[in-house]
Amino acid sequence: MNLKNQMRSVIQWENPRDFQLFYKFTDRGDELKNASKIILQPGQGCIFTYEGKVEGVFEEEGIHDLKTSNKPFWTTIKKFMNAFESEHKTGIWFYRRSDMLNIRWGTRIPITYNDPVYGFPVNLRGFGNYSIRITEPKSFFVNVLSGKLDYFVDELQEIFLSRITQPISNYLANAKFSFAEIDSNIELIAKEAQLKSVQIFEDLGFKLLDFRIEGTSFDKETNQRIGEISNVQADVKAANIAGVDFAELQKLKAMRDAAKNEGAAGATMGMFAGMNMGNTMGQQQKPPEKIDVRSKLKELKELFEDDLISEEEFQAKKQQLLDQM
Repeated sequence: MNLKNQMRSVIQWENPRDFQLFYKFTDRGDELKNASKIILQPGQGCIFTYEGKVEGVFEEEGIHDLKTSNKPFWTTIKKFMNAFESEHKTGIWFYRRSDMLNIRWGTRIPITYNDPVYGFPVNLRGFGNYSIRITEPKSFFVNVLSGKLDYFVDELQEIFLSRITQPISNYLANAKFSFAEIDSNIELIAKEAQLKSVQIFEDLGFKLLDFRIEGTSFDKETNQRIGEISNVQADVKAANIAGVDFAELQKLKAMRDAAKNEGAAGATMGMFAGMNMGNTMGQQQKPPEKIDVRSKLKELKELFEDDLISEEEFQAKKQQLLDQM
């Protein structure tokens, strides 16, 4: 019986849950009124209240004997707890002083800014992790916790994410990163995001230890715009390889598509019309010169292999070139 009473008189934070910041010790019988010891594990602190007011904050780990301790903090606690029958007049909240590492974050809404190179709006999402440590437990307890029985990191995340989106959007708008430069500058963006987040956490009573961006993604509309740009860039590169300008390549692609719809006869007519148009344009742009049949055959083959002309067009033009040898 004596051992049981002794154990019941000890107040401590048993089995803290992951990412739990605050925990109120709830009286199970007469533990609070008859408490003789308070145990603070490494990385823990406690806040003592009386009639709704904070009477003290203590962070020294170890076993603290309320009956024999001469420290003013513990003497005050013992006096308050012994003087009143109702546990509702007093309260003890434990809180976590140790670092909270690898807290996950992700943007709730896209970060929007205009691409400085292409001019279209970019909708960017990001995700990663950060680490924090509480530095002003009393301020957070009074201004945010407001007497709740416990408090977890995910509640803090909602506050953080609602405040960090706009500063990062402003930074990206001024940094002038095109969509293609986001991944190569991810460390720089994370560093700037951390700098812009420091004050947000300090205002809440925390120190931001680090901030990481693990990945980014674009929304559907942005990806569609990026795809269209990539297709045009691929066509320009194909035109350079084939030795024709971009406008001629687009005409060849249009004739190829028309040929597929009109059949083989339309394909042949479209091919010769396109070739004649190309010859006419060439005659207007530069004086006639001797045709290098070998080079033209190579270019013709590349166009065929890139699916820019049909097999019928390829064979017909090939024969035309061979006839000129």
